[in-house]
Amino acid sequence: MSIEIKIGDRIANIEIIRQFENLLEIKVDEKVYQVDLMHNDEGIFSILENGRSYNIELVPKDKPKNYTAYTFYNTYDVEIIDAEARYKRNRGGGNLHTAENTISSPMPGKVVKIPVNEGDIVAKGDTLITISAMKMESEYKSPKDGIISKILVSEGETIDTNQLLIEIE
Repeated sequence: MSIEIKIGDRIANIEIIRQFENLLEIKVDEKVYQVDLMHNDEGIFSILENGRSYNIELVPKDKPKNYTAYTFYNTYDVEIIDAEARYKRNRGGGNLHTAENTISSPMPGKVVKIPVNEGDIVAKGDTLITISAMKMESEYKSPKDGIISKILVSEGETIDTNQLLIEIE
C-alpha cells in the first residue's frame, strides 16, 4: 500500500513493505524504517523507531483526509493523499462537496450502500453513502445538519465522476 502525506510544503511517499500486527517495515521516500506503531486513543499514535519514542495526535480538520498533527514540540498541517485523492488531482475534478448542500462523486465507482432515505434528518458527519472505487470503499458524510431532499442514485448503480448523488436541505 502506497500513499503520499503532505506535511506543510513537503510531500513524503510512504509505502508499507511488511506488517505483522503493530510491527511495520515502511519506506519513507527511499529510506526504510522498522517501526512499532500503536493507536492508543482516538487519533493518538505512539511510534517506536530505533529505540526512540514519538507520540503524535491527529485532529481532523473540516476537509476529508486533512489533519492537524501535534507532536511534543511542533504542530503540522497534514493531508493524506491516497489513491482517491491522486485520482481527483490527476483528473482535475471531483470535489466531494460541490456545494454545502450536495454530495457528488469524486471518481467513477459503484454505490455500495445508502443508509439514509429521502426525508431523513441528518447531522453533520453522518454517513450518507458508501462508494466502491479503485478496490476501496469510501464513506461520504453529510457536510451539514439537514434533511435529505433527494437521493439521485440507488445501491448497486455505477456512477461517474462529478455525478450528483445526494441533496440536503
